[in-house]
Amino acid sequence: MPGSVQSIERAAAMLRLLATSPGRLGIVEIARSLDLAKGTAHGIIRTLQRVGFVEQDEGGKYQLGAALLHLGTSYLDVNELRSRSINWADPLAARSGEAVRIGTVLEGQVLVVHHVFRPDDSLQTLDVGTLLPLHATALGKVLLAYDSTAFGALHELESFTRRTLVSRRDLARELVAVREAGWACEISELTPGEASIAAPIRGYGGLVVGAIGISGAVERLCSAAPRPHARLVGFVRDAARAISRDLGSSRH
Repeated sequence: MPGSVQSIERAAAMLRLLATSPGRLGIVEIARSLDLAKGTAHGIIRTLQRVGFVEQDEGGKYQLGAALLHLGTSYLDVNELRSRSINWADPLAARSGEAVRIGTVLEGQVLVVHHVFRPDDSLQTLDVGTLLPLHATALGKVLLAYDSTAFGALHELESFTRRTLVSRRDLARELVAVREAGWACEISELTPGEASIAAPIRGYGGLVVGAIGISGAVERLCSAAPRPHARLVGFVRDAARAISRDLGSSRH
């Protein structure tokens, strides 16, 4: 039997390192972490960059690329995402007192794959199968923050309210903040008087494969500032981490 191919093993280790890192890494950090010569690490990372598995930012640091994201999500059927999320969506609705939605990217929009009604007696409509705008929802912002291909495919940003982000520059700035914080929100950007909070769902290798969030009236989800209540953000992030563990992610 032939032996292992060292260059492939090193490339795989590099991808795992980038997937589990809390932020982007420079070539010196990568080389040191993997105990490689800087030149060797640079050659591997540039090859991964050429095939789209790694991306380099303006500061020269590296992160996982969109091509790898789409390769990783191809194994995850939408029904699996939904089935793994059901056990955590109901408790999130109960804890938050708000409606819960789980979404993934489909043709430049957010596809709602699961929806739990707000736990009260109000009249509500099931949103499963609904398509929502990426740029004007918390679910969409989370998905855009970790999918540069989806962001690059956005063209004209439709305005739904006076608070909707319609500038790509402003949206890009917000997506940086989403990656840094690990969650997203929108306040009256899609519907006046309504807000939403969402966090990423990660699959094997730490790749973002979906998002889970709550939505409801601004006065319930936010303070007077307005800013989302930290307690609700915590509930959403806890649910996202739990689903990610069920999907095999070691990065939460």
